[in-house]
Amino acid sequence: MVHLWQMARATKAEKAQHLNAARGLLQRRLARADAVRQLSGEFDLSERQAYRYLEKASQLDRPVEVPETTIPVTLKLPPRTVELLRKYAKSSGLTIGAVVTAALNAFLRTLKRHG
Repeated sequence: MVHLWQMARATKAEKAQHLNAARGLLQRRLARADAVRQLSGEFDLSERQAYRYLEKASQLDRPVEVPETTIPVTLKLPPRTVELLRKYAKSSGLTIGAVVTAALNAFLRTLKRHG
């Protein structure tokens, strides 16, 4: 028996997949009750969860991007670098992880070109 507290929350990638599937069902003009049942069955969601995904999907004008899975990494950085990183992340509206990922990707691309 699975208890509610044992159920894992959906990842961001899973939520994006659920939304995109719900959007596809809506585009096919499926009756709402049929779409709820299909979405619920395909992703092992409650009908209530499926209905909520359909409601959110009905407001989308295009599919949502499915984010890449991430792995936590611990870095030791100088305090000034951390201060600048936090300030930039806050002003840009990005997460620290997104800023670090973009910076590392740009740096690694330059290494590829030069060596």
